[in-house]
This record gives sequence, structure tokens and C-alpha cells, in this order.
Amino acid sequence: MAKKNVEVVNPLFLTEADQYVFAQGCHYEIYEKMGAHLTEVDGKRGVYFAVWAPNAEYVNVVGSFNDWDMYKDNMLRLGGGGIFALFIPDVREGDLYKFLITTKDGRKIYKADPYGNYSQLRPDNASIVTDLSRLKWTDSAWMKSREIKDWNKEPIAVYECHIGSWMKHPVEDGDGFYTYREFADRIVPYLLDMNYTHLELMGIAEHPFDGSWGYQVTGYYAPTSRYGTPEDFAYLINQLHKNKIGVIIDWVPAHFPRDEFGLAEFDGTCLYEHPDPRRGEHPDWGTKIFNYGKNEVSNFLIANALFWVEKFHIDGVRVDAVASMLYLDYGKKDGEWLPNKYGDNKNLEAIEFLRHLNSIMEQRNPGVLTIAEESTAWPKVTKKPEEDGLGFKFKWNMGWMHDFCEYMKLDPIMRKGDHYAMTFAMSYNESENYILPISHDEVVHLKCSMLNKMPGYYVDKFSNLRVGYTYMFTHAGKKLLFMGQDFGQDCEWSEARELEWHYLDDENHKGLHDYMKKLLGIYNKYPALHEIDNNWGGFEWMNADDKENSVYTYVRKCSSGKNNILVVLNMTPMERDNYKIPVPKKKKYKLLLNSDEKQFGGQGMEVPAELSAKEDPCGGKDYSITVSLPPYAALLFVF
Repeated sequence: MAKKNVEVVNPLFLTEADQYVFAQGCHYEIYEKMGAHLTEVDGKRGVYFAVWAPNAEYVNVVGSFNDWDMYKDNMLRLGGGGIFALFIPDVREGDLYKFLITTKDGRKIYKADPYGNYSQLRPDNASIVTDLSRLKWTDSAWMKSREIKDWNKEPIAVYECHIGSWMKHPVEDGDGFYTYREFADRIVPYLLDMNYTHLELMGIAEHPFDGSWGYQVTGYYAPTSRYGTPEDFAYLINQLHKNKIGVIIDWVPAHFPRDEFGLAEFDGTCLYEHPDPRRGEHPDWGTKIFNYGKNEVSNFLIANALFWVEKFHIDGVRVDAVASMLYLDYGKKDGEWLPNKYGDNKNLEAIEFLRHLNSIMEQRNPGVLTIAEESTAWPKVTKKPEEDGLGFKFKWNMGWMHDFCEYMKLDPIMRKGDHYAMTFAMSYNESENYILPISHDEVVHLKCSMLNKMPGYYVDKFSNLRVGYTYMFTHAGKKLLFMGQDFGQDCEWSEARELEWHYLDDENHKGLHDYMKKLLGIYNKYPALHEIDNNWGGFEWMNADDKENSVYTYVRKCSSGKNNILVVLNMTPMERDNYKIPVPKKKKYKLLLNSDEKQFGGQGMEVPAELSAKEDPCGGKDYSITVSLPPYAALLFVF
């Protein structure tokens, strides 16, 4: 039996009001009350510990400060809500700790702090006392400007990145990880040089297994210690904001791993997960599913999203695996799932959770992006909850990504048979606010790198990529590109090795890299390419139907009517002599970009610097221009 601790819990630290609001699922700063907090009680410095474990018989704090004595520091149960709390004097920053749960049936289980802000480096997993009040912020100008941005009208070009494999130190033993600070000093110049607007970080919340890439989280409130301390992580955010680069993190409220020290069966019972395995487990992933219908669980997650935004100044939260949350039968066979009260497969509690999350995020943090990785045709993902939507700001367009990749993999002689795969996305573009993603998922698990998806000889692969990326960056929708794909990473991505930076010494890879820098710069500079992404006011087909030549022509437009962009894409290795293109106005069309230039690795076929439209009807338009198209080439004209 645990001994009673003589220390008194400070009633002002975790009040009855705190406990009540937490039980209602609406304590949006519950992380300020739960976990481990350096404080002072009756003139004594120490740490206040609090944990939610309603079905535990006892809870003790064990750690380096009490020699991991399982009997010494017995926590006190507060009220009937299941929170245990205790102030322990003389505990200091840097001390290790865990919660020792004694279950109703007498088992003793050691748990890391669900609200802990710092952890030991894996494979060790104790929580570490830290002080987030020391975080220094120098980004007030960025934070103020963020509040008033209408991101639907702004350029968003996201560089998705895994810190541990972006660059590594050359070491024989160990991981060779860059720290957050070292990474900041390298990544910021790279992003600025390449003209990316945002950095999306994989695997920031603490996780035990490198191979999960951070998608099986055990420390939802802790930046992973692989790359340093919470203060180091704050340095990274400050540096990015100083240079006007937004920061998005991947966030995983869909599931969590079974690791014994984590959330699974936290107090000896299914506390965070649904108790029925047909609702509480993913058979394919081997993970647990959160019980979104339990207020305290919903509160834990919503406060966590707010924590990253409000404590660490994160600008966007990309919610992973939303489809698995919305559908009760996701990845499950008959008999492995339970229908809802109406007899269908919608997860009503998860729907309400997502609406709550997005509503409170918008209310408290205007200008912050919530982004859904949602792979189905679920309606109104980016519509407001009061319009029966989920409330996200953006949704990854997985349909576009699939059609694009499948088309680009085809031998060019076969592309005419799948021509409309590249036009289909515009038929539903108005239904959501989309991001076009080429993410890490497209370059792993034998899917090949983007370069090696392309058909043809080695040099043809680069030409294909240049024209394909031009289609991506001129199509309606914001953009996301995974690291390494902008210079033609040859191998599939692996978290165990750094990117193939040496390829930048090769003229083909360097040419692609230079081209992407130029393309991104044009995307950012010209409002026609980003200002009107979610309706037909910003996009007009000139010719969507030339499947025999595999040529696409369209115009991107902005509200001012100035500096519109004509896009011409030749998806085959055939030159198209004197190709006639319908155009909307009798104006001069000035060449802005030619992917076939030798500096980018192309053949260098000459294209006139300026073309004048003639009153020569074509494709339903009164005017047209004529130009010879280089093979596998993209041409951009401004008018």
C-alpha cells in the first residue's frame, strides 16, 4: 500500500473550476495545470505535478529526485474528476520523472507524463522537468501580420521536411542529427533562396520509433529531444519567422501507439482509447484510436493543438489521417467495426471533435491554418461548421495528386489515353480550398522518387519533371513539395539517411533545382498564380481537349486583370511546329519562363520573347497566337 505524502496540494494551482471546465472538455489551457510545473508553495521552490487517472487506485510520482522510490511521493486525488496532484519541494529543472500507476487490480505501471514538455532521448522515455516560461520570442511583427492575412489569396508554397534526414553530420557512430539550432541556420537560407513560403515539419511531437516518422506519438506536448530542447525548438521558429517563413507541423489526433509507457491503458483501463476494440483499435496500423466522445480526451487533444500554436507560435496544423477519424469502418473488415446510432459508418464524435477544434482555433488564433489530410470525397471539409462543414482552412487534394502521378508515370505515347486525368481536378476545384501535395508518402514504400516515376531516358526524366512541376505550380490550389524532390532526389526517401545533396554537382539535377527556384519565384510574384485559387474567376481553359498532341493550355487570372499568365504544356517528346493557341485578348504575350532552356537542362529550342495575338479564331476564342513548342516543355507568357 502506498504511503500518504505529507505535502499539501496547493488549492490555487488546480482549482475546482479548472477541474470542472476540464470535465466539460473546454479547458483550452489545461496544459498549464496538468503535467509538471516549477512553482513555489509556502516559500518552497519545487514542482507541482498533476495527472488525470480516474480509474487508478493510487498514483505516485517517481523520479531522479526521490531515487525512483515507488512509495515516497503519493499523489492526492482531487475531487471526483480523477485528477491526482502533488507539490514536491526541491525538485529542479532537468530532473527525470514518471507517474507510477497502481491499478484497481494491483498492477503497477510506469507512465510518461501525457502533458510533459520534454523527454529523454529514445530508447529511454522518462519525462524531464522543464520550464517553458523561459522561451524567448522575437517574432511579434510576424505574429501581428499573421492575424490579418487572408491565406486564400496569398501564395502558399510549402516545403515538407523531416529534420533528421534533411542533412546529417558525417559521424561513424550515432545518428548525426542536426540540432534545431543547426537546422535553423541551414534551412532558413535554403528556403529563402528557393522562394518557399512555409516549412512543414514531420515528426516534431515526441515519438519512440524513428521509422514511424513521428506519426506514432507518445509525447503530444513535447518537441522531440532528438534535436535538442524546447528552447532550441523555439529558436528555430524565431529564425523562420524573422525571415517571414511560416511553420506548419504535422499533428496526429487519429491514433496513438501501444507502448507501455504511453497513453495506452493509461490508468489500467482504456482511458484515452475507446474500450471496444471495434472502435478503439486500428487493425492495420496496430494502434489505438482516441475516444473522442470522452470530454477529457477531446480536451487533451484540442488543448494540444492550441499549445503548439500559442506556446510555440506554430502557424499551421496539418491534421494527419482525417479520413481514418471520420469513418468508423476505415481500414476495417466486416465485424471489425461498429456502426453509429443511426446505423451508418460516420464517426459522429470525431466529426464534432474536428468542428470544435477548428472553431476554437479560428476564434483564438485568426490567421492560423488548419489543414486536413483527407483522402475521400467527404463533403465540406473546408466549409464552416455552421454551414455543416468541418471548418478546416485547407484540404490536401489527394485526388489531384493521384491523377497527376499516374499520368506523369505513363509512357508519353500512352498519355493521350489518360488526357483528362489532368483536367479533372478543375471540375471539382470549387468544392474545397485545396493544397496540391507531393508529400513524403509519394516517394516511399517502392513508389520511387518523383524523378524515377518519370518515363524515358535519364535526361527525359528531368524534362518531364520540369513540365510536371510547372503544371502543379500553375494549377489552381496552394502547393506542397517534399524535400529532395526540387532537385530530383534519385532514391526513395528514408528517414535513416540524408538527402542526396551531392547530386547538385550534376548539371541535370542543378538545372532542375535552378528551374524550381525560378518557378517558385514566379509563383510568389504574380497574383494570377495564387490570388484566386478556389473558383473559376482565377482559371480559364484555352484548350483542355487536345489529347492527340497531349498539350494543355490555360490562363491564370487575378482580380486586377493585370499580368495574367498563359500556360502552355507539351507533355510529349515531340516538337509541335507552329502550334496554334487560343487566347482571351488581342494583346502581346511576353515569354516569362521556358522549361526547355539550356540553363535548366533543356535542349535550348528558341521561343520568341514576345508574341502578338491575331484576330484568328481558335477553340471558341476570337484571337490566337502561334508558336513552335519544344519537346517536354512548359511555356509561361505574361499578358
